Amino acid sequence: MTPKTAVILAAGLGTRMGGRPKGLLKVAGREILYRTMHLLQRNGVKRFVIVTNERYAPLYREFVERHGFNAELVINPEPEKGNGHSLHLAKSHVSGRFVLVMSDHVYNESFVAEAIRGNGLIADREPRWIDVEEATKVKVKDGRVERIGKGLKDWDAVDTGFFVLDDGIFRVTEVLENERNGDYSLSEVVERAKLPVTFVDGLGWTDVDTPEELKRARKMLVFTAVKGTGDGFISRHLNRKISTRISYLLVEKVTPNQMTVVAFALGVLSAFLTLISLPLAGILYQLSSILDGVDGELARAQLRTSRLGGYVDSILDRYVDGTFLALLAYSTLKEPLWYLVALLALLGSVMVSYSTERFKGAFCRDAYREVPALRKLPGKRDERIFLTMLFLLYPMEALVKALFLLLAVLTNIRVALTVWMVGRKKR
Repeated sequence: MTPKTAVILAAGLGTRMGGRPKGLLKVAGREILYRTMHLLQRNGVKRFVIVTNERYAPLYREFVERHGFNAELVINPEPEKGNGHSLHLAKSHVSGRFVLVMSDHVYNESFVAEAIRGNGLIADREPRWIDVEEATKVKVKDGRVERIGKGLKDWDAVDTGFFVLDDGIFRVTEVLENERNGDYSLSEVVERAKLPVTFVDGLGWTDVDTPEELKRARKMLVFTAVKGTGDGFISRHLNRKISTRISYLLVEKVTPNQMTVVAFALGVLSAFLTLISLPLAGILYQLSSILDGVDGELARAQLRTSRLGGYVDSILDRYVDGTFLALLAYSTLKEPLWYLVALLALLGSVMVSYSTERFKGAFCRDAYREVPALRKLPGKRDERIFLTMLFLLYPMEALVKALFLLLAVLTNIRVALTVWMVGRKKR
């Protein structure tokens, strides 16, 4: 059963971040706390309990009201004590199962979706985005925490700062309150409770204690924001290696919509350059293809994805491709027969995308997830644009004709195979 409440520990004073509340620091254009709460909300959490200190309470209250979260604040008057005490203060505000997270941890969407289905401490055996030397390690025995701490030499996984607990944990904090006069760490609670461990390995998460770690969090969000399914060979092995680095530089400065306009304008410019210089047109066309991936990466990293954005982006791509091939044919071809070949190339290029988008419209599912074999078919947009650039680097009429013939055959065969594969799947 998915927890409906989440407790967020945000009572730290943020001394290593210039005395600013870490949960309200922005990474990739969004506050860390917004990211956590938004993703938890998307996965079924309805209510939040934020444990903070008196100094930062007004800032968190304004944040909650501005974004409209269903949240209440619990004040920790002694934030210098361990964060186990902060958890104990939430005792009277939760019941049953709940999520516990830290305000200074950054998680991506796939991590939260997997972690919230777990139980106990969520641990990572393959951490990719943290300094393991500084991380809290966990030794696991019979599926439960045996020992936990930063100094462990023999360990099995790393604590991700994400927990799925029930209110029985407060029996442990009650004992520690009496034993330690309220000054004890969350790690002590975890070890004393012998929490069960759920492994969520290799996904996107990190914690933020310093400005350098804030940059690492931004990099993690961008580099784990790639589209995944649906990318062609060129996107996977070339375009994404460039676009993610561009996205990393722009993610705090540019919106996805602005990037969509830039990529579209560059694509249209490349089409008109076919009237002047074919090599330059081909290079700019390929550059527009690279930048076309940036808007999606920005949208996912900034939590600004929308169906409308994807819809508009897909339409603009078709306009760019149609304009480019039409003007290329106009500027280079003379014989009526080759106009027909060019028309078939243009029609096939549009139908490649239409065949998969229409699948989504008809079956409400992603074609590449439902029919994985489609991912192996050549002829996706990134591959066609890269081929176009290669053929135009040496502006010869014979090469242009060969390009149109290749595109006409490749795209229409791909569409026919797509229809056949879908038919087999749905028959």
